[in-house]
Amino acid sequence: MDLNLVKKLIKILENSQLTDLEIEEGGTRIKIAKNIQVTHAPQNLVSYVQAPVQSQPEQTKVEDKKQVVATEDESKLHAIKSPIVGTFYRAPSPEADPYVQVGDTVSTGTVLCIVEAMKLMNEIESDISGKVVKILVENGKPVEYNQPLFLIQPL
Repeated sequence: MDLNLVKKLIKILENSQLTDLEIEEGGTRIKIAKNIQVTHAPQNLVSYVQAPVQSQPEQTKVEDKKQVVATEDESKLHAIKSPIVGTFYRAPSPEADPYVQVGDTVSTGTVLCIVEAMKLMNEIESDISGKVVKILVENGKPVEYNQPLFLIQPL
């Protein structure tokens, strides 16, 4: 395989949103993958409640107060987001126990889940130490790039 071609492929991968690239030429296969550095900014997650407009105006005020409280509580949580598009798996295999449960304490580098993309299993690690407060995705469901997967309460 031509070394110049390999260099060009590396540049293409670096300048794109792709995380890996695999090519086979003349019986030689090359796979190039980015070393993904996952960083996450805290995200305010607010669940909106739709209240009846005419029938119960007092209930709307109560729900608004609940919404503000939820925003304040969740603003202190750290969201772990998917670095790629794929399928979310909580365990390394269907028979295995999940990597983490709600209430578990994790440290930086702890594997939280797997996101499968193009038959590649990508381990998603925690980038902070803390307690798993909420798992936002069901096992086996598709996830989008930058979609929140877990909420972690920093220690």
